[in-house]
Amino acid sequence: MTGDARGTSIDTPETEVHLPDLIRIQQGTTDAWRPVVGSGVSVVLTPTGRGLSVELATSAANDRISRIHLRWRRPCPPGALILGDAWERTYGDQQWTGLRPERVLPWMVLVHDAAAETTWGAGVEVRGGAFASWTVDPEGVSLWLDLRSGGLPVRLGSRTLSAAVVRFVEAAASPFAVQGLLAGLLCRDPLPTGPLVRANNWYYAYGKGFDAAAVQRDARTISELVGDHPVRPFAVVDDGWSVDGTADGRRASAGPWDQSRPQEFPDMGQLAADIASEGVRPGIWFRPLLARHPDTPGILRPWEGAYALDPSHPATLETVAGDVRRIREWGFELIKHDFSTFEALGRWGFQMGARPAADDIEPFDQTRTTAEVLVDLYRVVHEAAGTGVVIGCNVVGHLAAGLVQAQRTGDDTSGRVWERSRRMGVNTLAFRLAQHRHFFTVDADCVASTPQTDWGQNRQFLDLVARSGTALFVSIDPRTRSNTVDADLAAALRLALDGGSGQPLEPLDWLWTTAPQQWRSGSDVLDYRWFDDIGADPFDLTDAGDFVD
Repeated sequence: MTGDARGTSIDTPETEVHLPDLIRIQQGTTDAWRPVVGSGVSVVLTPTGRGLSVELATSAANDRISRIHLRWRRPCPPGALILGDAWERTYGDQQWTGLRPERVLPWMVLVHDAAAETTWGAGVEVRGGAFASWTVDPEGVSLWLDLRSGGLPVRLGSRTLSAAVVRFVEAAASPFAVQGLLAGLLCRDPLPTGPLVRANNWYYAYGKGFDAAAVQRDARTISELVGDHPVRPFAVVDDGWSVDGTADGRRASAGPWDQSRPQEFPDMGQLAADIASEGVRPGIWFRPLLARHPDTPGILRPWEGAYALDPSHPATLETVAGDVRRIREWGFELIKHDFSTFEALGRWGFQMGARPAADDIEPFDQTRTTAEVLVDLYRVVHEAAGTGVVIGCNVVGHLAAGLVQAQRTGDDTSGRVWERSRRMGVNTLAFRLAQHRHFFTVDADCVASTPQTDWGQNRQFLDLVARSGTALFVSIDPRTRSNTVDADLAAALRLALDGGSGQPLEPLDWLWTTAPQQWRSGSDVLDYRWFDDIGADPFDLTDAGDFVD
């Protein structure tokens, strides 16, 4: 018996995965599909509990393979609503939709039949050997396993690849409850941490006026706001501290990560000690796969005015492990690593579609799939961090679950324009909240307090995140502090440090909106108002994000 978000019970939600009705493969660099029989590829499907393990091996003459397609005949109910996950972060784009057969649904899929009041779901276990996505059409459901190494077919040689373990669920319960049940089946060994509360200055400073004194001031601010709460928050050194740190807010920094900006950050070990002296825990951000120097070992290609490092190269993993160990030796207890998917795959999540990696990515090691390479990268960071807290950002959450304590599940909120925070923050909290503690501690990103954004709207997002028990991060411009703002922040931060309201939280109107305003918290229904008199802004809000003045 498994309790759902409203305290009711669901009997045996997992259903047996039957053998697929169709299996096809792509070999070499061609996009042509062919049957497995006669291809030189062996696909082994093995029941595992109620799931189905998908393994494959190749002959020496036909060892290059790109994709596998598995299809089950399962009619889609008329009027059904469909929801998938995201390749890495969401970008304000998660929503339930009607049937769209070509829509790529990464990692897991839910099909809600309102007439029958049932929800069916399918997914693959975390840390598999393939980038996995689903499509749903009137006649059935398909699983697409991308086995490529970068943009090239993987060369398996004589080894057997564990590509995926497939799980199905079906229950007469709320879609939110079924989403949580499915997430729990797909990850059996999460590493959530919490309560997780932190402050940084990125969303009010964006790299300007950024030095050790400013970091310590933010540490003092959050320490004052939480008072004597026994669970201590973090203060995080964000982008701009390294020797290559950019102060104009336009582009995130590149390594090396063994040196800091000498004028602004003369001693990183001392800075960690200074943060701790304010009664909070030291944390730091870094971008592990971008290097400034062309002679850095393990370079993949020129990228973003610097050089992307290849996570399939042993030298890169050695560098990353050394950077993480050094940061921990400086005294930082939390490490946020960022941009690795963008560096390794050459695309943001919203650009990936059916091809997660850009076709021109040519890794050093082409005998492992991109999925396997990224899992190894996350494992290296996890092991090097030891007992530290690891937050993944622009990290493939489905491959990092069990190797990160927390995960940024959506694109950046904003200290410049509230509309961007509504689009990104509210959307990712609603549509990925069910992964909280099943995969990791969910991070819907910062709540800002800045002169450019309305505190009445920010404080609603603050309240929702604090109640949820997910990670609560704040960016507080000193110019906005007042008795009212401080009281709101103190109450929310202390609630978050308590672990949230202690009541299950569920979006109620999420079936028909990307930004739910009605939420159930235990027996209460909460109404938020994310829109002012102007309404939503239909224009591109890139300038409200990270790297723009």
